[in-house]
Amino acid sequence: MDELPALNAILNAISIVLLTVGLQFIKRRQIERHRMTMIIAFCVSVLFLVFYLLHKWWLHETTGSWNTTFKGQGAWRFVYFGILISHVILAATVPFLASITLFRGLKRMDARHRKIAKITYPIWLYVSVTGVLVYFMLYRWFL
Repeated sequence: MDELPALNAILNAISIVLLTVGLQFIKRRQIERHRMTMIIAFCVSVLFLVFYLLHKWWLHETTGSWNTTFKGQGAWRFVYFGILISHVILAATVPFLASITLFRGLKRMDARHRKIAKITYPIWLYVSVTGVLVYFMLYRWFL
């Protein structure tokens, strides 16, 4: 179970790649490739959520806390908590936004899909990138 944070960071990194590739496919009008890439990105994010919740449960069971303590000092605390707060707030929206965006895309509601994708994509990408940053700040850089 100690490996779950690293696995979650890897899943976030995979999401970053898939989201970036998916955007390139749609810009090239490669709709089927875009569709498959975004479905895979959605599945990777669902898998992340499952492992994230499992990690939170395990952490609480073993330590009595739902969270890992940030050990950085000074200005790094402001940087970390700034990233963390924005990450958590936006991460709460991703499952809903991604589900709606995926549904509209699969149903070929193209105009509505594009409209919400312009909101979903940057939020989803930001959450994935900051998820990797939070992992490094908690488990690699400030020990």
